[in-house]
Amino acid sequence: MSVLECVCTCVFVCDSFQGSYMKSSVTQIERRFDIPSTFIGVIDGSFEIGNLLVIAFVSYFGAKLHRPRLIGAGCLIMAVGSFCTALPHFFQGPFLFYRYKYETTITQSSEKNLTHTMLPCQKSAEESADGLPSADSLEECEKAAGSSLWAYVFLGNMLRGIGETPVMPLGLSYLDDFSQEENTALYLVGIIGPMFGFLLGSFCARLYVDIGAVDLDVIAINHKDSRWVGAWWLGFLVTGAVMLLAGIPFWFLPKSLPKQESKNSKKAVNGTQGEQGPFLPQEGKSEPSSCEKQQPVTMASLAKGRTPDLFQLVSGFIGMITFKPKFMEQTYGQSSSKAIFMIGIMNLPAVALGIITGGFVMKRFKLSILGAARVSVTTSLVSFCLLLTQYFLQCRNAQVAGLTVSYEGLPEVSYEPETLLAQCNTECSCSLKHWDPVCASNGITYANPCLAGCQTATGFGKDMVFHNCTCIGEVPILPTNMSATLGQCSRSEDCDKMFKFYMAISVLGAFVSACGATPGYIVLLRSISSDLKSLALGMQTLIVRTLGGIPPPIYFGALIDQACLKWGTKRCGGRGACRLYDTDAFRSRFLGLIYGLYALSYVLWALLYKRLVQRHKKKAAEPEAVNQEGNDDSSKNTQDETGQEPEKETNI
Repeated sequence: MSVLECVCTCVFVCDSFQGSYMKSSVTQIERRFDIPSTFIGVIDGSFEIGNLLVIAFVSYFGAKLHRPRLIGAGCLIMAVGSFCTALPHFFQGPFLFYRYKYETTITQSSEKNLTHTMLPCQKSAEESADGLPSADSLEECEKAAGSSLWAYVFLGNMLRGIGETPVMPLGLSYLDDFSQEENTALYLVGIIGPMFGFLLGSFCARLYVDIGAVDLDVIAINHKDSRWVGAWWLGFLVTGAVMLLAGIPFWFLPKSLPKQESKNSKKAVNGTQGEQGPFLPQEGKSEPSSCEKQQPVTMASLAKGRTPDLFQLVSGFIGMITFKPKFMEQTYGQSSSKAIFMIGIMNLPAVALGIITGGFVMKRFKLSILGAARVSVTTSLVSFCLLLTQYFLQCRNAQVAGLTVSYEGLPEVSYEPETLLAQCNTECSCSLKHWDPVCASNGITYANPCLAGCQTATGFGKDMVFHNCTCIGEVPILPTNMSATLGQCSRSEDCDKMFKFYMAISVLGAFVSACGATPGYIVLLRSISSDLKSLALGMQTLIVRTLGGIPPPIYFGALIDQACLKWGTKRCGGRGACRLYDTDAFRSRFLGLIYGLYALSYVLWALLYKRLVQRHKKKAAEPEAVNQEGNDDSSKNTQDETGQEPEKETNI
């Protein structure tokens, strides 16, 4: 492996590493800035917006200018974009004393290990009678989380999109011009970029956002709480630094290099056929006979010329999972860090294995363009059936009094905040806006200690326990006690089992879908004429980025917001991020939209397949017509000479 190939491989890995970390951090960004999922979709789509701003310039001038320096400049811009994304933490972080303050109704004592008595039924002194913060708190709120500082994240992601535009296409073309062809298989290591990105996202999600600046013993929530914000900014500093280092070698590469002679060309000179044959049988060429020695199928032959496909397919897969961690978290009661970890350690390797398997099938069986289309459609249908089964792998809603169940414990979903009130807590003057859940001994979660009717509390931090909670006795079961602990109640064991089934189906579906990705890309390449191929691929990239990269995160986020049962409250009194979803509505909207997009793609596939069949029949009919005409002329000549029809030959 040459130095050029090592450098290009490194920048490809760093590019996917940075992009996948951004995908894994959207939940933490949503909570940190107290914004809805719709805004997260806008931030996620800003990468494609930045890409589209300069794609015309790069397409026209890229090959004419100094490609390595353009790549180096792109890496620099991507690094600046990552640093810009992390910048709001230092505006509101420990350096300016505007640390993250999670939503709570409890005033913690500053002394550790102190057992004290308090009255949760009293309003917080920080709030005025109408539920809004006082004047002193309002001034502080304007400078804290939930302000417009999320615009820096939007700008940083857009800069990443601008910088990424020259990196992939120019890097691949530069590598293809001056590298050995047989080493292309080594670029399969590009899959480790997304894996490391999600693993880093899982690690940072378990670290508290202000780690090193606050006493963690005072923090009364853990990483499973919907108010928890991980150290999202730390990963952007890491990915920015890595991207900056990866781009340095390109500033010292020349505009052109001598083409390295590959081993295949040497074998061709010596009269020996190279190891790598054509990926698809060429039109007009006969198939090799069975007596000829068949060359073994290797990893190099599978990846030769497929490097653009690999990175495009991996990027496409990442683009579909912006909200998948949130879906796993809300539907199956998993923490955000665990959901991200499972995607990185299980789904992404399945995608890589599927791409290799699809390439092996194409190479081993030498499929024609119609065969490739059949493989692509079949794998897509199988993966769609597996996706349909996910709809039935459901868990019950988390039992929250007044939202998903009544105070008597009966199932009753409500989007109205007034249902949080009951006879047992009407005298407490509780706030209906704040989310500070407590888990009662009856297995039901209450939105805050006041709404549970708790009269006293003891303990400190995460160990605080509330006593004499009158609403616990409303459930018609024999309560062991009338106490509650901080945090939301865990899901049932059946939900954990259902999550295991979900992950198995999800991994299998990712593998099957990826098996048809390479044949589908081959169909695209072979369905258009050579003189229009560059234009067609450019148009495809433009359409995919415009229609598939920008709108989907926005309308996915908008549909998800409609399933929210309990919105958080900003320190200035406005609506914050969602704390609790109706899992049935979430599942129906999230999976239903995916099903609809699948159905639309099948309509387009059917039109394409019909066109391919018609073209294939037309080509097959042309030589038959020519042969028939030749046979008719020959028969006529023979009859003229002998006066008899030629004897028919029987073929065995």
